[in-house]
Amino acid sequence: MRDAMLIVHLLGLAMGLGSSFAFMFIRIAKSKMEKEEGRKFAMNASVLSRMGQIGLTMLIISGFYLITPFWATLNAKPLLIAKLILVLILTISVIFAGIYSSRAKKGNAESNLKKVAILGKVGLLTSITIVLLAVLNFH
Repeated sequence: MRDAMLIVHLLGLAMGLGSSFAFMFIRIAKSKMEKEEGRKFAMNASVLSRMGQIGLTMLIISGFYLITPFWATLNAKPLLIAKLILVLILTISVIFAGIYSSRAKKGNAESNLKKVAILGKVGLLTSITIVLLAVLNFH
């Protein structure tokens, strides 16, 4: 069962982190477009956020299973505690990015897309840090 959960965890990582990198390149492409064209492009690309949300969900579900042997020694693992806190921060930022993305579709797209972009940068940096902490903790 552990191997199956590791596979689910790695697939979730690919989906979640992959969507963050994709959004980084989308922002670069958007910056080279005219304002209205870039806004439409960003709105159409927002479908990638669903992939990231699914990936994060897979990571959390499989992560809870994979971390069960470490609950008893959690106090002695500061890197693991930091990783869990960052997963919580990432989850909150993904939730808020989804909220702002939905608001952008309903109106005031410019303001809401700026907030999504900021949260996207936070999410990317947080995700990379989580991966680094996981490697340092579980190597």
